[in-house]
Parts: sequence; C-alpha cells; structure tokens
Amino acid sequence: MVAEAIEIKKIKRNKGEISLADLVTKESGTEVYGCYQCQKCSTGCPTNFAMDILPHQIVRMVQLGLEKDVLTSKTIWVCASCYTCSTRCPNDIDIAYIMDALKKMALTHKVSLGEKDISTFHSSFLSSIKELGRVHELGMVRQYKIRSGGIFKDIPAIIKEAKLGWRMFRKGKLRLSPLRIKGVKDIKEIFQRGNL
Repeated sequence: MVAEAIEIKKIKRNKGEISLADLVTKESGTEVYGCYQCQKCSTGCPTNFAMDILPHQIVRMVQLGLEKDVLTSKTIWVCASCYTCSTRCPNDIDIAYIMDALKKMALTHKVSLGEKDISTFHSSFLSSIKELGRVHELGMVRQYKIRSGGIFKDIPAIIKEAKLGWRMFRKGKLRLSPLRIKGVKDIKEIFQRGNL
C-alpha cells in the first residue's frame, strides 16, 4: 500500500502548503523523519490485529505525504494510546502522540473517518472529561449511544449492556450522578490550549 503513490489533494494550510510530515511533527512534538522503519512499534502493538495499516506504515505514509490514506484509516482510531509503540522505539519517536495528532487532524478537516463509532466514542469520552474533569461512565455511554445512533441499532445488545450496567451499579462500580473534580476550570483551559 505504501508503494502505491497516489495523487492526493493537499489540505490547504493557513500559511501556504507545508508537508504532512512537518505538520504532524509540529502537532505531535515528535520528529516524524527520525523513523527508519524498524517495525518495533508494529510488532509490539496490542491492537495491531484490528488495524488496516500498521503503525510503522502510518509513520512512513506520513513521511510520504499520503494524507487521505492516513486520515481515513481505521488505525488512528483503533490505537489504544497505550504507548507500547513509543516505549519500544529506538529513536524515541512518540508514535502515540502522532496518532493523537492524526485523530485531531481528521476531525478538524472533517474527512471520512475510517472508524466512525470509535471516533464518536473518543469525542464522548473527551467531552465527559472536559465538563467534569473526569469520566462519568453513564453520561459518557448515554452521549455515545445518542451520537452513534446505537440506541436503535441493536436492541438485544442494549439489553445485555443494561444488565451489565445494573450489576455494576449494585456493586458500587457506577454512579448515577457525576462527580466533579475541584480543578475543572484548569481542565477546560488545557482543552482550550489544545484546541480540543
């Protein structure tokens, strides 16, 4: 797939055209061109079985400027941000940060997402943290189900999830009302600085 060089329409930048690699380097704070394709990130990734493009291939595609392929891939959304790839990299390339930067770019440029439900979950998760300073599981799941249309998709699955939720509630693992942390204002400032 990497060898297939296809012509891709560049996303217009504010200050003219800059390469995808330079943009991702700036957004992620990690030098994309430092990767020499040793594949340690891909072999250690616990979610590589669900990816359409392996992490080392994503980095190479970023280097080649294959914006459309990278931003519409499932991989950036399947990435669990566990940092296994980043800790294994002999050149200290923070691939997890690269994946986060690509997620942000995909949402900002409104491209066709490779995994719509995962990106919807991602947005619901971040929204809960932004509002409360922590995740309120019931509120996040409610928001995710509404945004994804999951309430009406699979009724047997909803019933199964509701039973699991009830068992968790009875054991004190779920709260009906959300808890706010004291520093919610600080969390919102972090989100504003990161344009999230």
